[in-house]
Amino acid sequence: MHILEGGIFFMSQTQTQRSSQVDLLHGPILKSLLLFALPIMASRVFQQIYNIADSMIAGRFAGENALAAVGASYPITIIFMAFAVGMNLGASVVVSRLFGAEDRGGVKRAVTTAFLSSMVLGIMLTLFGYFFNHQMMRWIRTPQNIMADGVLYLKIYIFGIIFLMLYNVCTGVFTALGDSKTPLYFLLGSSAGNIILDYIFVAKFQWGVSGVAWATFIAQGVSAVLALVTLLGRLQKFAGEEKQPWFDKKLFGQIMAIAIPSILQQSVLSVGNLFVQGIVNQFGSAVVAGYSGAIKLNTFAINIFMTLGSCLSSYTAQNIGAGKKERIPLGFRTGLKLSELTALPFVILYFVFSRQMMGLFLGAESVEAISAGMAFLKIVSPWYFMIAIKLMTDGIIRGSGAMVYFVVATVPDLILRIGFALVLTKSFGSTGIWMAWPFGWIVATTLTLIFYRKLGYKNDKSSDF
Repeated sequence: MHILEGGIFFMSQTQTQRSSQVDLLHGPILKSLLLFALPIMASRVFQQIYNIADSMIAGRFAGENALAAVGASYPITIIFMAFAVGMNLGASVVVSRLFGAEDRGGVKRAVTTAFLSSMVLGIMLTLFGYFFNHQMMRWIRTPQNIMADGVLYLKIYIFGIIFLMLYNVCTGVFTALGDSKTPLYFLLGSSAGNIILDYIFVAKFQWGVSGVAWATFIAQGVSAVLALVTLLGRLQKFAGEEKQPWFDKKLFGQIMAIAIPSILQQSVLSVGNLFVQGIVNQFGSAVVAGYSGAIKLNTFAINIFMTLGSCLSSYTAQNIGAGKKERIPLGFRTGLKLSELTALPFVILYFVFSRQMMGLFLGAESVEAISAGMAFLKIVSPWYFMIAIKLMTDGIIRGSGAMVYFVVATVPDLILRIGFALVLTKSFGSTGIWMAWPFGWIVATTLTLIFYRKLGYKNDKSSDF
């Protein structure tokens, strides 16, 4: 499993295997974070590319209503994603700590415990989604002209939830151990496969929204199976001949202590997005279509920032496990500088070239939809510099295990985004919805920085950037 012990591998491995391992406990922090983060960021980029490809192909080859249908179901799929992300973070933080403490047996028990837990959770979510998918689409006031397609997309998506859970646990374990390249290899193949299948199913076979959904399902399934087989194969050799139980109650408690607050945090945001989607839906399918394209682009950028934050979580947890807390503030400042540099091209691209960005999803005839999407991008994108700070700080807080702080900082974002959206739409129409975003981000970022200071890390002024 490519584990380091004071800079030495636990097990004898080939030079090729060693190349996937990044030491987060020693040496220059900037170099370590870059080597660790770049493959993960590439993975997220390709993952987001095939998510965006869904919308692009739906809008270009199946029409504006198809794009709106995929977009209308998106806030619901994000809720399911929240559970997968929560299990990813829970497994990642616990395994990182065990890694830092050089507990090989504990790592193996934590991995198998996370797998079993995610499988049970995935089955429960699948059953819930199958029986309540139509009701969920009604809750968010989906326009009737796109209701059938929205429900159809959601039904197919739901059957891939178990794949989603397993894949996220696998990537969480890989990154916890410093191997950020292996998930990239899986994503490269699955992203290319998803885009190809999207084109075949929608453009060639004319399957419409169902083609988009089936392409995503197959791509998720392939990447999950490949990741699972690879990880389990390594685990068989990882802990030597010593047998380990498949389920550990103590480690389950530790995983869930991270996972549940993470799920709650993500779910709170997702519920907020459901309310926002409900407000958007009241302005008709054209605005829904514009929002669908713009929110995919926004999610692309946000996920890149979250990737850097997740790297800081693994970095923090490993160094805490190894008794090297003095490295955390320097890692935090390095992460902040990297995130601001990463935000800059997104701000320029979305603000200056918003029309061209929306043109990826919609033809020139969709004037109202394009206008709505452009307004969203121009209003929200300049605030990426702020939300990047919040997400880096989240990474440190998660890695430190201060999950109460992590959750509490999210609640104001939900309340303010919904509240300001309801108020501002009365004067500014749909544009008022987009204007609500920054208010939540400002308060959430401020609270997160306050909570970071409460963790009490020594503020070493040295620089590694």
